[in-house]
Amino acid sequence: MCEIMTIVAAAAFTAVYFTGRRSKAAFAAMMMFWGAALMWLVDCTCSAMKGEGFFDISLEDTWLGFIVLAAGLAVFGAMSFFERRSAQAGA
Repeated sequence: MCEIMTIVAAAAFTAVYFTGRRSKAAFAAMMMFWGAALMWLVDCTCSAMKGEGFFDISLEDTWLGFIVLAAGLAVFGAMSFFERRSAQAGA
């Protein structure tokens, strides 16, 4: 489930970044979520090669996905805050 959640978040931040709001915070969040999605893609592939299911739709995996989303959104929020703050100080 964390794989699905990070792919959705990565696609959302990619859309945000390429549809006009080209900020460093959006780019960083996009890259963080694509990195997590790629990491879990490798993990899911290895699990499938061992005979397990490709996607883990367990409660623990769902909580892990929520924790990763919350951490990524917190970093995005902090970076956006400091980016706006530095833009106001420079103006």
